Amino acid sequence: MAELMLFRQDAAGSDVELSGSTVALEVELQRRVEAGLEQMLGIRFLASEYPTGPWHRGRIDTLGLDENGSPVVIEFKKGSDNGVLSQAVSYLSWLESAHHEFEALVRKVLGAEAAESIDWRRPRMVCVAAGFSHHDRVAVQRLPERIDLVRYRIFEGGLLSLLHVDSSPGGPSAASSRRSREREAAVGGVPATAVVSPPAGAGLVPECLRDLYAELDEALTAWGEVEVVPLKHYIAYRRLVNVASVLFRPKHGAILVYLRLDPDSVVLEEGFTRDMRGIGHLGTGDLEVRLVSAADPEKAAPLIRRAFEAA
Repeated sequence: MAELMLFRQDAAGSDVELSGSTVALEVELQRRVEAGLEQMLGIRFLASEYPTGPWHRGRIDTLGLDENGSPVVIEFKKGSDNGVLSQAVSYLSWLESAHHEFEALVRKVLGAEAAESIDWRRPRMVCVAAGFSHHDRVAVQRLPERIDLVRYRIFEGGLLSLLHVDSSPGGPSAASSRRSREREAAVGGVPATAVVSPPAGAGLVPECLRDLYAELDEALTAWGEVEVVPLKHYIAYRRLVNVASVLFRPKHGAILVYLRLDPDSVVLEEGFTRDMRGIGHLGTGDLEVRLVSAADPEKAAPLIRRAFEAA
């Protein structure tokens, strides 16, 4: 299992490893993550300790809506719990049977626009725990549900680490997180006159932008495991949160990429990069990168690298 190691420098300038620990009470972890839910996991908070009714007989730790409009169930465990996956499947089953109830909750907390944008094709479960067994990681790859396993640790000085351990790719309606499968479905092996539809039928890759998108996809998937999620209006490249959103503008011969990167840290170039803070747009990310030529993906590569390194 992946391990996160943190070090601090002592008075002599030597690096000393910080020892991680777990919380004494599960609710401590839950409240802290809920307070920073959107920043930490890209999920908007809806409710805490939500009852699932007499049939499922449980209380969901946290309900939310992620940045792509997917309903999210979050379960916290202060230690390692072998029952976390069965609980995840049970709560996702409740979610499938409670569309109207969930939509009413979203409407109440986030408003009508958010309620109308819910994407029921890709509900998620996020399990946050001190650890997961090898069997958990094997099982999550076999389950049809979309489940993220996140390992936490508490360090001195109030530091909290969240490490993305594993994810299930989800069922047939969900996009694959595997680079080769996405490229094959989105841009490969089709007649030159075709308009290609990514998996789940969300978004189109126009013929005039196929080659440019192939180069961009190569750059966006070069930084380890990346989940590629075709949505209604854009394609999201994500880890625990969206790192990049890709939109197509065939009339202008352009691809727009919105990166999760602070525009203040970038020297903006007119016609290539733009600060999108305070400007409404599809997708997520504050920095817009506009690609129109074959040289632009390589030009954008340092910005893409920085976005993924910070994710």
